[in-house]
Amino acid sequence: MASTSGTRTCQAGAMHPSSALGEFLRSRRARLRPEELGLPGGVRRRRVAGLRREELAPLAGVSVGYYIRLEQGQAPNVSDEVLDALARTLRLDGDERRHLHRLARITHAQETAQPEVLRPGITHMVRAYTEAPAIAVGRRGDILAWNPLAHALLAPHWPFETAGSTPNFVRIDFTDLEFARGLYVDWTAKARDDIAYLQVSMSKFPNDEALLALTNELKELSPEFREIWAEHPVSNCATVSRTYRHPQVGVMTLTAELLRTPDDEGLGVTIFQAAPGSVSQERLRRLRGLVLDDTVDQ
Repeated sequence: MASTSGTRTCQAGAMHPSSALGEFLRSRRARLRPEELGLPGGVRRRRVAGLRREELAPLAGVSVGYYIRLEQGQAPNVSDEVLDALARTLRLDGDERRHLHRLARITHAQETAQPEVLRPGITHMVRAYTEAPAIAVGRRGDILAWNPLAHALLAPHWPFETAGSTPNFVRIDFTDLEFARGLYVDWTAKARDDIAYLQVSMSKFPNDEALLALTNELKELSPEFREIWAEHPVSNCATVSRTYRHPQVGVMTLTAELLRTPDDEGLGVTIFQAAPGSVSQERLRRLRGLVLDDTVDQ
């Protein structure tokens, strides 16, 4: 583990909606070439990569002037039909289409985001699960609870009891690079997924000042974060397979399933599982044995 639209003055600290909507649309224009949409490449040199606004607008069935206003956040009442036409023309996937609609519908009048509150029952459920790594994760990427197996897999250098210093998987991945690049065989893919997660959260919770502060902090600290953020990746990251390089048990591929809580204020529970009968399952069992041995010794 990413945002908004409107024209009035935004609350202090909140992301300006028109900026996020415009950034997203520009990022999706930049990844398309005219030839992909049946347009001539032309001979005039392009100052920027991708599709021009005057090329996109007719394909989506809107005027160039209207599309420019939309990118500038000056078309607050854009219809679902126009958004869907843009999504088709820009070849957005399902997550990106939903993201576009959220950005276009966000207004400055929204209330301050509610604080994250992890119910004790969810903490107990995560801690009690012993068959696979499990975490409760918040909308900013905070690991709000984990079981010993998840701790051993994802951040054994953090204290298990994290009161007052909650680990954040995005911050770890971008600021503890030696650890993160050692753990993830494909660190770049994990980094993109981290930012995609934040982008979606920002479109759902645009007035979460702690979320905005986290993204600003990481832009300052990490050139890798700044570079990937500018590409505006978007994904709900509901199901992700990833290969881990664990120093005690070796390389294993696990699939993370993110299960949203019913009241979904951005909270969810993620379970990490290996394919049945695989080498990865055997190595995960070995890690579980090591964790249980450590628990008994304490």
